[in-house]
Amino acid sequence: MLDKATFTPHGKHLIAGDWVAGADTFRSEPAHGPAHDYSIGTPELVDRACAAAEEAFWSYGYSSREERAAFLNAIADEIEARAEAITEIGTQETGLPEARLQGERGRTTGQLRLFAEHILKDDYLDRRHDAALPDRQPLPRPDLKMVQRPIGPVAVFGASNFPLAFSTAGGDTASALAAGCPVVVKGHSAHPGTGEIVAEAIKAAIDASGVHPGTFSLIQGGKRDVGQALVQHPLINAVGFTGSLGGGRALYDLCAARPEPIPFFGELGSVNPMFLLPAALKARGADIAKGWAGSLTMGAGQFCTNPGISVLIDGPEADAFIEAATKALEPFGAQTMLTDGIAKAYRAGRDRVAGVRGVQEVLTSMCDLRNATPYLFATTGKEWLENEALGEEVFGPLGLIVRVADEAEMLKIAQSLQGQLTCTLHLDDGDTALGQKLMPVLERKAGRVLANGYPTGVEVCDAMVHGGPYPASTNFGHTSVGTLAIRRFLRPVCYQNMPDALLPGDLG
Repeated sequence: MLDKATFTPHGKHLIAGDWVAGADTFRSEPAHGPAHDYSIGTPELVDRACAAAEEAFWSYGYSSREERAAFLNAIADEIEARAEAITEIGTQETGLPEARLQGERGRTTGQLRLFAEHILKDDYLDRRHDAALPDRQPLPRPDLKMVQRPIGPVAVFGASNFPLAFSTAGGDTASALAAGCPVVVKGHSAHPGTGEIVAEAIKAAIDASGVHPGTFSLIQGGKRDVGQALVQHPLINAVGFTGSLGGGRALYDLCAARPEPIPFFGELGSVNPMFLLPAALKARGADIAKGWAGSLTMGAGQFCTNPGISVLIDGPEADAFIEAATKALEPFGAQTMLTDGIAKAYRAGRDRVAGVRGVQEVLTSMCDLRNATPYLFATTGKEWLENEALGEEVFGPLGLIVRVADEAEMLKIAQSLQGQLTCTLHLDDGDTALGQKLMPVLERKAGRVLANGYPTGVEVCDAMVHGGPYPASTNFGHTSVGTLAIRRFLRPVCYQNMPDALLPGDLG
């Protein structure tokens, strides 16, 4: 295992197996610990990385599933060999506690190993075969075989809020590599040292596995021109992105405007509303409020599945819920946010919500610099329906309680929602009829619908869907978490009357 004391960032890009220094640098802004200088990415480096990825595709894209599975497991092994160093610099850069980094590292290596196991099972190939019918009248049918094939080099943008699980070797990278697609990662400037050491792990796995070095590249930092150059590069065939609505929509538009448009798989955020139905609210409203407070403040609220909205019918039980939620949130002190920019945006979101007509401040506090404290607001269903801004995400531990007049208005609230990553129902046996009315609406609005739980935390498994209608994500037919994510980087190819010797190995 690499001793954490031996790791000092060198601040270079990894381009096709070589560590490359740029002419200009930026300085990291860690929550604590030393700052370091890192090379700034350029469009020229993007071009070099994409050209190397295209070259690598002609071998890596046609490698066996066994070879790719071994490579994914080797990456996981190399990450674990650097566990202490990753935790040290990750906590310094992000301000996240050690336990969170250790857990996220486990999730990262776990999903690499999960995809290795998944491709060995081969179900994802969706093989189909319609045998020839030479005697069919009036026309014979040819022999037709179909299988999923990798699409080519993929661009991945590291996420600010997950320095491991959604970044350099995160879910997008793991699923693309599993599919047979080389990856070019644009690292996030919030945690460049974490990205660098994970890239070192991937390079070590490449060297040990004999994989083409162009299979993976990491470009650090850079201005908007780097991201634009990456999504517009003619050798890139798809883009994976987790981030803000504004940034993601700009990149999505660039992908669509290319001479050859490509898919943009953007996960752009969500308010993840919870609907508290009457029987459940009456029987266990205080317990739900306590659970909501824990979910709302977890990781300073910096999760894309943070449940920012609670919808409930007005009355004494609503009053009791607000009192219980306030009491549960009061003990939470200031937490360090990932970056100064995220903390500033949180304060701006707080001010935006507080400034909307008809919004009542229930719990306020003081937050400054890079710190965040919980805020709680309440409004009516009528005000919610008249103010679209209340449905916009505030990235941080801010909760909004919407008191509706009756079941009909609760249903209107559900129908008014934009696309969500998650929607949650808290219900007991007496709520079944209302739940049945809400379910057809909620499943149209969200990629994951929960009962009697809290959406923060996403299980990495076969059945998980982490996506949803826009603006939760830009492609509602896919997920960025779980084994189904591999389908983003594959396309079906049909082979007609093809000799066996010319078929891909997965069909031969």
